[in-house]
Amino acid sequence: MADMNIEQARHNMIEQQIRPWDVLDQRVLEQVLRTPREDFVPPAYRNAAFTDMMLPIGHDQVMMEPKLEARMLQALAIQPHEKVLEVGTGSGYLTALLAGLASQVVSVEIVPELHEQAKALLARHGIDNVTLEQGDAAGGWDAQQPYDAIAVTGSVPSLPQGLKDNLQIGGRLFAVVGEVPAMRAVLVTRINANEWREQTLFETVVPPLMSAQKVQHFTF
Repeated sequence: MADMNIEQARHNMIEQQIRPWDVLDQRVLEQVLRTPREDFVPPAYRNAAFTDMMLPIGHDQVMMEPKLEARMLQALAIQPHEKVLEVGTGSGYLTALLAGLASQVVSVEIVPELHEQAKALLARHGIDNVTLEQGDAAGGWDAQQPYDAIAVTGSVPSLPQGLKDNLQIGGRLFAVVGEVPAMRAVLVTRINANEWREQTLFETVVPPLMSAQKVQHFTF
């Protein structure tokens, strides 16, 4: 891709995919506009960086569609002073978007190779308000809790209580919950020490987190 074509493709992604999916938050749109998605996809898929599809990033992991990433950011309504937990660093692209909206991002990746690749990419782009951890945060990540927002980048059969407990009072959590074909994107808000409000936003299908436990099916 020539540089001019990249900028046109980025513009088209926003106008033809993201805006029509009711993503109208100007801070989110500006962050997507200035974050080079093409640098965070595997070289073989660089020309597909702005397409409306999931992209493989190796190790049986994928990047979500741009519109879903943007919808997640809009739902979380991250403020400049807030601390965010990302469960599943992946390519580091969503991490970069989160870093542009928040004060601090803690991002945890279970696959060591993806963790190292994302660390190198984020450093190359001078993104220095991210703490990258290698491990499994599917059930929560207590090290730097509480968090103002939590972004879960793979689906879970049901929402782990540990993640909900990691939220600050007033904090928000975005996750895709369920199993194929019945999955829903939910926004969970912590009301107080013992109460959370859950809102279903839309239906979608996202591959599960690598360590997500499958729901047990019993035959009676």
